[in-house]
Amino acid sequence: MSAGGMTVGGPGPRGAILVVEDDADIRSLLSTVLTGAGFAVNTVASGEAAVELMRREQPVLVLLDIRLPGLSGYEVCRWLRERFRDVVPIVFMSAERKESFDRAAGLMLGADDYLMKPFLNEELLARIRGLLRRTVPTPRLLAENLTARELEVLRLLAGGLTQADIANQLLISGKTVGTHIEHILMKLDVPSRAQAVAVAYRENLVEPNGAAPVGPWSTRRVPPTFGSTAVPPATLRLSGQTKSARSG
Repeated sequence: MSAGGMTVGGPGPRGAILVVEDDADIRSLLSTVLTGAGFAVNTVASGEAAVELMRREQPVLVLLDIRLPGLSGYEVCRWLRERFRDVVPIVFMSAERKESFDRAAGLMLGADDYLMKPFLNEELLARIRGLLRRTVPTPRLLAENLTARELEVLRLLAGGLTQADIANQLLISGKTVGTHIEHILMKLDVPSRAQAVAVAYRENLVEPNGAAPVGPWSTRRVPPTFGSTAVPPATLRLSGQTKSARSG
């Protein structure tokens, strides 16, 4: 795997474009074109390597060759859609010109676009920028990537509990709580806990309805204060449904 460049004047979302291409020359050319346009890039040569990388890091977009050794582009596309739903755009690349069935199959699996090799650099960049403009993750989409435990911690933060309070409530260490909070900030793309709580309220991820919290912390209610404004207890909501937190 090779990686290139920092995002300079890029499309907005943080992260890298993942190029999945078994031809080393094409892989190198795509990396050069994309980094030259200000994108961060990761490249891999097989479907298996793509899946392994995406288990650790969510790309902002995937350029995916269809004919790959091992896992095909279709299989990678199916796996990616199951893991990230529609958050990550997928662009299939193919060198075969009589591939109407394959193109239809790719689009049915959830691909967002299709490029026939060889293609112009300008066309590639225009397609990528267009897709990224339409798919910049919203706070709600980012929040849907939180684990059950992270949602639980976010709910308690919104309820005004300190890191030590949360550790006591969930019977975990303060260090573990800190790690969960770091993951929450990263996934919500915000720099502070206060902003994470603000996003949670703004996007209706928590509801200030005054109901008693559900779970082991129900006997302890801390009236939080941000500045001079009291914030009532919160009930976590995800995708429009009330969700009680469970241990992760």
